[in-house]
Amino acid sequence: MDNSSSYTPPRVWSGIKENGGRFASINRPTAGPTHDKELPVGRHPLQLYSLGTPNGVKVTVMLEDLLAAGHTGAEYDAWLIRIQEGDQFGSGFVSANPNSKIPALVDRSGPTPVRVFESGAILMYLAEKFGAFLPADGPKRAECLSWLFWQMGSAPFLGGGFGHFYAYAPTKIEYAIDRYAMEVKRQLDVLDRRLAESAYLAGDEYTVADMAVWPWYGTLVKGQLYEAGEFLQVQAYSHVLRWTNQIAQRPAVRRGRMVNRTMGAPSSQLHERHDAGDFDTKTQDKLAAPL
Repeated sequence: MDNSSSYTPPRVWSGIKENGGRFASINRPTAGPTHDKELPVGRHPLQLYSLGTPNGVKVTVMLEDLLAAGHTGAEYDAWLIRIQEGDQFGSGFVSANPNSKIPALVDRSGPTPVRVFESGAILMYLAEKFGAFLPADGPKRAECLSWLFWQMGSAPFLGGGFGHFYAYAPTKIEYAIDRYAMEVKRQLDVLDRRLAESAYLAGDEYTVADMAVWPWYGTLVKGQLYEAGEFLQVQAYSHVLRWTNQIAQRPAVRRGRMVNRTMGAPSSQLHERHDAGDFDTKTQDKLAAPL
């Protein structure tokens, strides 16, 4: 389908056509598992099943920030879920997240395991569990949660909308790209105006709102997401850039971005994380080095 073609939807949608695209092999109109596969379980209280996409990075950054703040109960095992190979459709993963999307967290610190899915829900769960990165008082808490849910509602327009049609769709459709580029630029303007008046999204404190927004919009304005920086003229959003660079300097953020990462320099990829020392010994460059 191109810009000149016309399409009249049938009265009843009859099924998927072979239309290519990077993620065509894992898209389907039904839920549930496709195969039996139990999830591995490590020795730490928290078991994370994820991939180093923006949604996955939110949670690994949160966990590393909790550990950096002294919350030893936040130790975790991070298991790699390769979504392009269909790991998210294994029976064990579907039990942890019936929506078959990463990330999924299982908290085994109590007598009964607790599953948590959806990245925003995981951030809130961890913030409340450890009493960290979520303001306790009414106005500040409300501001933080407003920006957290802003991200959850806005990012699909960036990822599934702009990202899909600009970077992944097998056919470049001008209308779709323009529609979503306009919305993403509006979102960046929303962020830029907020960050012109505040150090962080919820105020003067770094919170789960920043952890949620940064992996998407921070990497976007650094030209690291969809390679769309020039197209979207991201340098115009100077306050978002200031905030992005400030967060990127946090050691916990640098570590969190490495976990379950499968792209980029081998030294930046820690496919699985089971111990704090893994950052020094088990990145892909270390594992590939000759003995």
